[in-house]
Amino acid sequence: MSLVVRYRFAAVSAAALLCLAGASGMAEAKPASLYAPSALVFSVSQGDEAAGTAVQRAVTLSCAPTAQGTHPDPKAACTALSSTGGSFDRLLAAPDTGRACPMHYAPVTVTADGVWQGSRVSWKHTFSNPCTMDATLNGNAVFSF
Repeated sequence: MSLVVRYRFAAVSAAALLCLAGASGMAEAKPASLYAPSALVFSVSQGDEAAGTAVQRAVTLSCAPTAQGTHPDPKAACTALSSTGGSFDRLLAAPDTGRACPMHYAPVTVTADGVWQGSRVSWKHTFSNPCTMDATLNGNAVFSF
């Protein structure tokens, strides 16, 4: 085979490989993220149901790759969420027994909606009144907003 024929054969082979790579989607492959997505919205609402009640306050929180959002202390909130192992009920501590709360019923509901470490989350908890909520969530970085 002459040098010109070998060169043309190599060029045609390279062009064919490029066409095959483009057709199979290899040319458009994007690297996967190193972090599982974690983006949540936390809210506090007056009432015993989150739906249909007025939200009193809400914040956003994203924990990967860095802690950010409208939460006043996103790093502390992300650290607290990581310590739960994905169980949002673990955010609820035993109520502060040294704090006396009135026994009137004025329900307050806290929610967490979004994605935590790649899994869809929709969590809520209702307290009998704001004092009980404060006593239970005392020192909890996630709901300190």
